Amino acid sequence: MTPRLLLEISAFIAVIAALALLPLFASPYGITLMIGMLGYVALAIGWALFSGPTRFVSLATVAFFGIGAYTCAVFSEALAYPLLLLVAGLIGLGVALVVGLATLRLAGVYFVIFTFGLAELIRQLVTWYEVNITGTLGRYIFLPVTPEGIYWQLLALTTAAFALSWAISRSRLGLALKVIGEDEVVASHSGIDIARVKLGLFALSAVIMTLVGAIQAPRWTYVEPSIAFNPTVSFLTLIMALLGGANRLMGPILGAVPLFLLFEWLSANFPNHYSIILGLIFITIVFVLPNGVLDFIEKGWARRLPVAKPAEVHK
Repeated sequence: MTPRLLLEISAFIAVIAALALLPLFASPYGITLMIGMLGYVALAIGWALFSGPTRFVSLATVAFFGIGAYTCAVFSEALAYPLLLLVAGLIGLGVALVVGLATLRLAGVYFVIFTFGLAELIRQLVTWYEVNITGTLGRYIFLPVTPEGIYWQLLALTTAAFALSWAISRSRLGLALKVIGEDEVVASHSGIDIARVKLGLFALSAVIMTLVGAIQAPRWTYVEPSIAFNPTVSFLTLIMALLGGANRLMGPILGAVPLFLLFEWLSANFPNHYSIILGLIFITIVFVLPNGVLDFIEKGWARRLPVAKPAEVHK
């Protein structure tokens, strides 16, 4: 282990330890704010885990997030809480495998349209089931989970997702994903099992998103399809990952934190117009920062560095 790597790991552990102690000093509003922020950080990391290297733009984030939330609501009285999270993760995994096997051969705009339609389809199916079978529109969740408990669970999930993303980026799997993102034809000729790699990462990404929904569900007390399957979750996650740089390890975090704070401020001060402002921000990011903030900063720094002149040839 190199000294630089050891320093990075030590700094990472110190930051996580400081964040773990935060609920002991923060106000109830501060804890609520951090819960929302950590949730989006975990979602952005999960999204970038698959979509960053493969360049498959997915809008199915809220589909898995909502599955996790509704699984928590449906089985909250029948299962112990740890088992509840396990069941939610397994259901998200199962749905991801089925969807992945059917759709990961799509590319470009077709994949985007399908994933957006998937989220809407699941929302409509859940709504139909609630109205026609159970006779209600939503469900109450009564679980002995405190806001501090939700915060620590999300912190643990975010830490695990970040560590997993770091490990994959340094592995042969990470290299295979980069080749797939650049050119699938070259990847297939290089002996990479494209279908298996994409399916595995898509499923892993979906499990992270599902667990975020399941962990956050108890803070709402009442869940209905319009809450659990709000499409804003998908678009915000996408914008956050792109803002920071979906291909960078720290990108999702650097995009999620400031954008979440901006979203909170806009929704509080401009409740009728924040969606329009959010759309303008998304358009700006696509045109001005297509590769994220980190890439923009690195290129700007490189332009400031003096260009080395070639050595003169002495005759």
